[in-house]
Amino acid sequence: MLVIPALLVGLGTCLPVFYLILRALDAEPTQLAEIVFRSRNLLLLGNTLKLVAVVLTIATVIALPLAWLLTRSDLRHKRALSFLMVVPLAVPGYVMAYALIGLSGYYGFLRHWFGFSTPPLRGLWGAGLALALYTFPYIFLNLRAAFLGMDPAQEETARSLGKSRWSVFRHVTLPQLWPALVASWLIVGLYVIGDFGAIALMRYEVFSYAIYTQYSGAFDRTYAAWLSLMLLALTVAALMGQRAVTRNRRHARTGTGSARAARPVVLGRWRWLARAGIALVALVSIGLPLMVLAHWMRFGAGGVDLSGVARAAISTALIAAPVAVIAAALALPVVLLTVRHHGPFPAAIDRLAHLGYATPSLAFALAMVFFSLQAAPFLYQSHALLIFAYVTSFLALALGPIRLALLQIGTRTEDAARTLGTPPARAFARVVLPRLRRPMVAGGILVFIMVVKELPLALILAPTGFRSLSMNVFSRTVEGMMAEAAPHALAIILFSSLVIGLILKYEGGQHRPERMA
Repeated sequence: MLVIPALLVGLGTCLPVFYLILRALDAEPTQLAEIVFRSRNLLLLGNTLKLVAVVLTIATVIALPLAWLLTRSDLRHKRALSFLMVVPLAVPGYVMAYALIGLSGYYGFLRHWFGFSTPPLRGLWGAGLALALYTFPYIFLNLRAAFLGMDPAQEETARSLGKSRWSVFRHVTLPQLWPALVASWLIVGLYVIGDFGAIALMRYEVFSYAIYTQYSGAFDRTYAAWLSLMLLALTVAALMGQRAVTRNRRHARTGTGSARAARPVVLGRWRWLARAGIALVALVSIGLPLMVLAHWMRFGAGGVDLSGVARAAISTALIAAPVAVIAAALALPVVLLTVRHHGPFPAAIDRLAHLGYATPSLAFALAMVFFSLQAAPFLYQSHALLIFAYVTSFLALALGPIRLALLQIGTRTEDAARTLGTPPARAFARVVLPRLRRPMVAGGILVFIMVVKELPLALILAPTGFRSLSMNVFSRTVEGMMAEAAPHALAIILFSSLVIGLILKYEGGQHRPERMA
């Protein structure tokens, strides 16, 4: 029973890579050499790496002090402030890019309210800033968890030996943060490599932008396929690099006794500076997009097409809902197979299930186009193909909550039911499945929110007449219709904020009965 859905998942995630290779090999040998060794590829590679470096640097500079302040200092209201630092996840990169673009110009936010204007923020620094302000919560969450789980005994021992605070941080604390930093850098790096919306609005030429222009403008599908494979190779290199730098590192405590919480550091006169820094980050990452959106909505207040916004919101929800349900339903057998069975087949399915999420969205979409045109023309630009692409791409997000819950539940209760004569399937359905309901819903919600914000798959695979909120924001911003794009961008933020709030409330409800038990 578990093998069939697991095989479907494995084949579905392999499909994009297979069709990209098939389409790329259409090139003649002479054309192949010219495509692979084209000097423009080096430019795209250099620009992509520079963008990743800029985003990781800015995001880490923001996230690391925040994580320390909200775990190790004596600041008040840490929980509320931590929530505030997660909210920027509700503002997609392309909406952040929209906000930065909307600052400047004759009708821009700065000129209208403060009487001056700045040069338009475009290119590497514009794209880097937009993506960093959207992705820094990923690094913050990882570092916050690392600080909270860290045993302070080593730092206290180093301090008792006369080491300075900076020396302790550099030689004791930072090495223990290394796994969290690398894991979050990988997540952010993969997102930046595959991002399309922010870099297209900022007009910065990287691999994903070049793939889209080759596909939609130059109609050179073979070169687009090769660029997609190069982008995929860059993703694989990032995954291998992450494994290489974290291999053979041990950070678990080995002493006896239990770890205790670190004693809060008294900030004293630096408290106001810390609060000002946190307020500045919140203002730029949340306040700025909302203020710029309000400014442009004020300009277009008379001509806001509310019915169009409602139609786009309904279309987005009608696609995201079935994707979330299917992904959660498929994730359950995959997790059961990989957690409760060992061997090469479950291990391969586990890796393949994550392959779809690791594949850059634009390369994934292009592969789906090749697949539908060559193998199933009736699927081209259909809702079924779009849903299939979303499920395959975001299935990995639903695996995490279900896997964690299944590991925590264990098999003792189920074994007890089976020893009382209950058949295995019925024992699972009565004992385990009810406890997996919450994690499955949480995984489905995660998938739902990603579909609402997603742009490249919708842009290339959307059926004729289908318009999602993200497509409307992108198309109107590209055409300079900032006032018309504002209500759609605001709807995405509201949608995403509600779902993030729902996840936090849901998780809170999930943990409460466990504490009572």
